[in-house]
Amino acid sequence: MRERLIVISGLLAVIGLSWTYLLAGAGTMQDMGGMLMPMSSGPWDWRHTLVMFVMWAVMMAAMMLPSASPMILLYGTIARGRSARGEAVASSAVFTMGYVLVWAAFSLFAVALQFGLERAALLSPMMEATSQVFAAGTLVAAGVYQWTPLKQACLRHCRSPLDFVMTQWREGRQGALLMGARHGAYCVGCCWLLMLLLFVGGIMNLAWISGLAVYILVEKLAPAGIWVGRMTGLLLIAWGGATLFAVRLPFLA
Repeated sequence: MRERLIVISGLLAVIGLSWTYLLAGAGTMQDMGGMLMPMSSGPWDWRHTLVMFVMWAVMMAAMMLPSASPMILLYGTIARGRSARGEAVASSAVFTMGYVLVWAAFSLFAVALQFGLERAALLSPMMEATSQVFAAGTLVAAGVYQWTPLKQACLRHCRSPLDFVMTQWREGRQGALLMGARHGAYCVGCCWLLMLLLFVGGIMNLAWISGLAVYILVEKLAPAGIWVGRMTGLLLIAWGGATLFAVRLPFLA
C-alpha cells in the first residue's frame, strides 16, 4: 500500500508540475505592454527550438499521463508481486520513463511540423491556424482517423491495461523501459491526430489543451469510450466541413 501511495504521489506531482508550467506560459509568453502574449514565430534559432520542444514535451506529459495512470499503477502492482517472489523487476518510474520518452519523440515531430507550418505562413504569431483549408483538413483528417482500424486497435490496447501487461511483460529495467515505450507507442497511435488539433485551436490555448486532455481521458477510461471516439469522429468531420465552407454549426454558435 505504501509503495502504491508513493507511485500515485509521484504521478500527481509530475502531472501537477506539468500543468503549472503550462499555466505559467510554458516559456513561450512575452510581455507586450504589460500583457502576456504568445511568442511570435521566429527566429528559429536553437534557443527557440529548445523552448518549443520543452513546451510540447511538458504538454504531452500533462495531457497523457492522467489517462496512462491506470496502466502505470497496474504495472507497479504486478511488479511488487513479482519482486516479492524474488524476480528481477524495475520500478514504475522506469516504465513511466519509457512512456514519456515516446511522447518526447512525438514532440520532436510536432516541433518540426510547427516550424514547417510557420514557414508556410499557416500559423499565426498566436500559434493557431491561419488557413481555413488547413484547419478544415486537420479536423476532417482527425475525424476520419477515429474510425480507422489502426485507431481502434491502439485504443483497445490503451483501454486494456491487464491484457497489455500480461502479454507484453518483460523482466528487468530494460524490459520495463521497453514496456513503457510500447505502451507509449500505442498511445501515440491512438492520439497523434488529436494532438495535431492543437494547431487548429492554438498550441497554447489552455481551454483547448484542457478540453483535449479531458476528452482523451474519457475515450480511454469511460465504459463507452470506443463509441465516444467514433461519435467524436463524425463531429470532427462535420466541423471540418463547416469550417471549409464557413458554415456555423449550432453546437459552435
